[in-house]
Amino acid sequence: MNEKFVINIGRQLGSGGREIGEKLATELNISYYDKELIELASQESGLCKEFFEKADEKASQGLIGGLFGMRFPFVTEGAMPYSNCLSNDALFKIQSDVIRKLAEEKSCLFVGRCADYILRDNPRCVNVFISASLEDRIERVMSRRHITREDAEALIEKVDKKRASYYNYYSYNTWGAAATYHLCIDSSVLGVEGTVEFIKSFAIQRLRS
Repeated sequence: MNEKFVINIGRQLGSGGREIGEKLATELNISYYDKELIELASQESGLCKEFFEKADEKASQGLIGGLFGMRFPFVTEGAMPYSNCLSNDALFKIQSDVIRKLAEEKSCLFVGRCADYILRDNPRCVNVFISASLEDRIERVMSRRHITREDAEALIEKVDKKRASYYNYYSYNTWGAAATYHLCIDSSVLGVEGTVEFIKSFAIQRLRS
């Protein structure tokens, strides 16, 4: 695959999506972006990364209070004035521009952040959604975050709801619905390594067609 291409991954919390994405990017020798987009969006815009961290994968709520209501003490030196208050929509646009720029420059893999919708006009994209059994998700979240089963279940419900709201709001599609993606896969069936290999094989076939 000599031409540039992009893989976009949507994922349920606890499905192993981040780990799968990292391993897949390594297998394909392409750049990986998840939380890294926050730092890049901050650098590109000149805005302090706290803005993007607070708005990360959250649907618009109009003008944002608290940190987002603050003015230029939170804007990095040399930044162009954007507005007195920033909305999640404005920050989404900045991050979207960064995603488009990266996709134009090189092959890469994006996790979340509506990258599949942002790059919908790019014919060299493979859009994947990763789910897993609830039990596997609970176990993974408990292990990774060192929390109780009850807290893990509550966090899964909260984060999935937030991700769905964000995705549905900005993409006008349905988060996790089969029709939204090229491939939906349950990582509990093949495990992390098997899922990586399956997505890799699928991506190669799709990009050849």
